[in-house]
Amino acid sequence: MKSLLLSLPGAVPAEAPDEGVAAHYGDLFREQRALAGGTGFVDLSHRGVVTISGPERLSWLHLLLTQHVTELPPGQATEALVLSAHGHIEHALYLVDDGETTWAHVEPGTQGDLIAYLEGMKFFYRVEVKDATGDYGVVHLPAGSIAETPDGVVVRETAHGRDLFLPRASLEKFAEANGPAIGVMALEALRVEAHRPRFGLETDHRTIPHEVGWLDTAVHLDKGCYRGQETVARVHNLGKPPRRLVFLHLDGSEVKLPGHGAPVRLAADGEEGRQLGFVTTSARHYELGPIALALVKRNVPVDAELIVDATAAAQEVVVEP
Repeated sequence: MKSLLLSLPGAVPAEAPDEGVAAHYGDLFREQRALAGGTGFVDLSHRGVVTISGPERLSWLHLLLTQHVTELPPGQATEALVLSAHGHIEHALYLVDDGETTWAHVEPGTQGDLIAYLEGMKFFYRVEVKDATGDYGVVHLPAGSIAETPDGVVVRETAHGRDLFLPRASLEKFAEANGPAIGVMALEALRVEAHRPRFGLETDHRTIPHEVGWLDTAVHLDKGCYRGQETVARVHNLGKPPRRLVFLHLDGSEVKLPGHGAPVRLAADGEEGRQLGFVTTSARHYELGPIALALVKRNVPVDAELIVDATAAAQEVVVEP
């Protein structure tokens, strides 16, 4: 879905997976500084919006998601996953309930598959699932922002900022009152700095929550049964995940950032050495320089010197080996 805000001055369209919104508005580092300082907003109206209403919505979602939501208070934000029967991550939901409806935003283009799964699990529960992407767009306000939330708008507030579910018809008016507009590249750089995973980038078809740190934020280890729960419990109690997320400081002398999937190897083995993992997201940070997140094999030593393609990379532990 193409955002109306791409018509703002300086807007440069983003590439996959963020097509439809602006990558930046002409000055990436200025935008990062503004966002880190609590000013401006990020247009995330390309993300999918799903609503679940009905008197049994929370008890029903509790059976399907990795998170404990039966008593989720109105206005309290949470994260949750949908897993396969083998415990692999299929969807990531960013949730808030307003007392009558549960709102979720999800990765662009994934709402259709999510809704199809939810519809198939309704049975006799009194719930209604709706794709609200055409009516609402997500806008992100950074932590510390003093921008006022328009009346009647559902807000999902976390330590990282506020996500607003704005009616699409009010996006341009909101932008006029709450600029400067900031592109998704700035938000992504701060996400990488904060070591926060993103579905479809830090995950592939075999990722389990333990590998990327979602066990801490999106999984409730003491709740009842849900699809994939046996894998979550078994790995948590008896074993270790096969891979782990790491944060990389990249050699700043390289002009080009490594792309998603770029191989990670031991520096001692050189560019022809055995691949130990791959880059999931890379970014240029206004203070740290070139940085990245990567998935590597669990047994890679935490003090090992790495290379990404031919670029030297120093690692920081995100998920303990």
